[in-house]
Amino acid sequence: MPKPDAFTNSVWLRPSRAKTGQPALSRDQILRTAIEILDAEGAAGLSMRRLGTKLNAGATSLYWHVANKDELLELALDEVLGEVYVPEPGDTSWRVGVSVWANGMRAALVRHSWVIGLLGTHPTLGPNAMRFGERIVLLLTNAGFTGMAVSHASAMINAHAIGSATTEAAAHAAIKRSGLEMADLAEQMKPWVDKMVAEHPAYDQWRKEANVFGRDQQQLLDEGFAFGLERLLDGLELWLEKN
Repeated sequence: MPKPDAFTNSVWLRPSRAKTGQPALSRDQILRTAIEILDAEGAAGLSMRRLGTKLNAGATSLYWHVANKDELLELALDEVLGEVYVPEPGDTSWRVGVSVWANGMRAALVRHSWVIGLLGTHPTLGPNAMRFGERIVLLLTNAGFTGMAVSHASAMINAHAIGSATTEAAAHAAIKRSGLEMADLAEQMKPWVDKMVAEHPAYDQWRKEANVFGRDQQQLLDEGFAFGLERLLDGLELWLEKN
């Protein structure tokens, strides 16, 4: 018999509990504290026992709302998606609307980097995720996308935001582990790169022209994200003109 997975056992797919007998500890309290732990220590640092201790609550209060850690992670993921704002059609141009959404997605994932490892592993069917998806569909269809083109365009934008956030979150994690600033880490890498460039002249010429090690590293990450997003929007705009 197949082992139940995170999709078939999703918290969103089981019947809602009756309101009667609900404990004093609310789901919002549980989620806020769970997200605090996740932000500080990642998914590996979260357990039902650890959460109960931090809340000074018994198992009964927790398990009334969530059956296990997987359900808790699903709820926490939906909370984070609720932080991403997607403008309504008509509030601004579709390019600006997509930019707001993409930047918001990237920022939320950098703030809550543990979410990156959950994307695709749990169904995103919660109320915030559905509102997020609804706004994206409205924004893109209002721009002129139809059918599966809406899905493809949405996937492109989200993939760019997720990829950028993954790189940035990894950089921040390295900084946290080392206790150094991003500029200091880049400076530590420079002597090694200086030794290696004799075999890579094209790379050496480029890094000197771009002044890679002399620039603010966070600014480079921001510029890289903005450059990629603008090129994606250019391509999508051209597609709309041809279709």
